[in-house]
Amino acid sequence: MSTPTPSAVYAARRARVAAQIGANAIAIVPTAPERQRNRDSDFPYRHDSYFYYLTGFTEPNAWLVITGDGRSTLFCQPKDVEREIWDGIRLGPDAAPAALGVDEAFSVNELDQRLPKLLENRAVVWYPFATHPGLETRIDGWLNQVRARVRYGALAPDTQRDLCAVLDEMRLIKDAHELATMRRASQISARAHVRAMQRSAAMLRAGQDVREYHLDAELLHEFRQHGSQFPAYTSIVAAGANACVLHYRADAAPIRDGELVLIDAGCELDGYASDITRTFPANGRFTAPQRQLYELVLASQQAAVDATRPGARFNDPHDATVRVLTQGMLDLGLIDKAEYPTLDEAIARRAYFPFYMHRTSHWLGMDVHDCGSYVEPSEVGQISERTDPLSGELIKDRPSRILRAGMVLTIEPGIYVRPDEKVPKDFWNIGIRIEDDAVVTATGCELITRDVPVDPDAIEALMRV
Repeated sequence: MSTPTPSAVYAARRARVAAQIGANAIAIVPTAPERQRNRDSDFPYRHDSYFYYLTGFTEPNAWLVITGDGRSTLFCQPKDVEREIWDGIRLGPDAAPAALGVDEAFSVNELDQRLPKLLENRAVVWYPFATHPGLETRIDGWLNQVRARVRYGALAPDTQRDLCAVLDEMRLIKDAHELATMRRASQISARAHVRAMQRSAAMLRAGQDVREYHLDAELLHEFRQHGSQFPAYTSIVAAGANACVLHYRADAAPIRDGELVLIDAGCELDGYASDITRTFPANGRFTAPQRQLYELVLASQQAAVDATRPGARFNDPHDATVRVLTQGMLDLGLIDKAEYPTLDEAIARRAYFPFYMHRTSHWLGMDVHDCGSYVEPSEVGQISERTDPLSGELIKDRPSRILRAGMVLTIEPGIYVRPDEKVPKDFWNIGIRIEDDAVVTATGCELITRDVPVDPDAIEALMRV
């Protein structure tokens, strides 16, 4: 079960923000709004990640203000007996300082009254750019109220800065509390994948009609059974040829004996995502062509894992994956050796792209595609140009991020073979992806999602149960 993060962790994060924005600055961070799904029904509420990172507070209609002197002010919903009967208990401003460790708290109904005073005589206002529609307009309105008082000696901030630049760098390195939560989320998600694999084989052995939604139901059951609040993203459960659609959504397609199933699914636990993909034979037994492609993808993932270590570049795992995959495609006849006589030429001309068209990694954290620059900050000005061999587009490359301990990224190579007379027919309509979540450690990386196996023999053994 989840355990609350000590309020001191959030207080320390707010202190780091205050130190970075400067003594004569102010930062404003709203949480996410509630969103209507249809008449009289909202989508399940999910807080804003930046706001939660600094507060641990999950209620809607709340704002955080941090000033450069280190003080933090929360604006939240006031206590309201009638609304709490319908929508649940609110923390309220009186209880917020003790519960959340903020210096003071007020009703969100006082936001427009108090913000101009907090902005007055500050030099810089920081807020997350391009994340909340209408936020800039709201801040402009408060600044106009400050400017209206210039004849009384008030000064308005003359600089606006993007708070994402500060918070993204902070969130990129996970602390011990974050890593502990992500490990628990990964364990839950791994159990869900195991449950779905075993359900697929059991239903087929029993002669039952198996559909993608049956396996999706197993995932959701296991997520909630162990305390996850939501899926981290819409689960992909793709049977047969559907696995060649990268963002396929679990639907009603039949799962057939002899086909592969690709599941890309992970839960969110206490605001942190997990992200696992496994591909397995629906009946628990790989065919020879399926195993050939599967073992190729697995070998490419291992090459990426070996390349994931402190001091390496973010692009290194992808480059390692591409090299192994491309050689395998040449060996298996997916790429014509007569047209691409060497491995280096095949890579340079992106001959692999029709079968492997996505990147190998992305950051992972509070968001499944988490924040953080993929360019090394100290090397932003180093630009090299090249022409893409497929599109002809001019690409401007900058040095990719140097990996450091505490970063978390996915490692997810794949191969997707659609019907094409140029490739062996035995491989048609096979889509395979293997994805694990990797924590960069002091000496390499730790895969936190291996409670569900990737070895093909281990998968077959698991599905015989």
